[in-house]
Amino acid sequence: MTAPDTNTTAEETPQPAQATASVSDAEIYDRVISAILDHRLLPGTKLVEDKLASAFGVSRTRIRPVLVRLANEHVVTLRPNRGAVVAEPSPAEAHEVFEARRLIEPTLVQAYMAEATDDDIAQLGQLIRAEDEARLKGGLRRAIRLSGDFHLTIAEGSGNQTLGRILRELVSRTSLILMTYSDNHLAAKSEATSCGCEEHRALLDAIHLRDKRESSRLMREHLDRLEAQLTFTQTQENTPDLLTLFGVADALH
Repeated sequence: MTAPDTNTTAEETPQPAQATASVSDAEIYDRVISAILDHRLLPGTKLVEDKLASAFGVSRTRIRPVLVRLANEHVVTLRPNRGAVVAEPSPAEAHEVFEARRLIEPTLVQAYMAEATDDDIAQLGQLIRAEDEARLKGGLRRAIRLSGDFHLTIAEGSGNQTLGRILRELVSRTSLILMTYSDNHLAAKSEATSCGCEEHRALLDAIHLRDKRESSRLMREHLDRLEAQLTFTQTQENTPDLLTLFGVADALH
């Protein structure tokens, strides 16, 4: 990737005065993708290398591989001579992602039921209850993450590592799709970006009964509903300051 035009060299990249602890590339990746999945970085947000380097207290050359990794996962778009932005999926890509999820998640939930213990299934119930609690307390970001974790926990428990890796990328892309094409109102986003606890409970009931046919049907209907509520118009929202978002203060939370 060609770096944005700047007079500041990698060695001269300004460092936060408070940054004393070294941060690994994996930690940088985790914090950036968490900000995207928590909807603190919205689709279309510019990811300026110099600002990210300053926020994390590293050289710009440390930021580039992280952005390349995110681009390979279709979470970030690298634009020649223009830098990186959080990906903005097209309507066609949105439909493709849901089509892919409908193809693999019924298989994953069936495989999960063949492998899952009662304790494993109880963990799914705990995720649903935690999501409910987060919503009641107004913790929309945490509720959104727990909703995605419900699907990923099923994938991880299925024993199918290949489909599990694919689903992890699809869940990340789904988060971007929902934030791009859901209604621009907090209540609507809360509904659109979450999977809906009631549908998860119905699916959990089918899993308890080890009913493969019903669990597959409920999973497909669940994904159908999510896709059906998308509105393919875009709205402009405020762009966060990367130094504020990823600076030392944020790391303390």
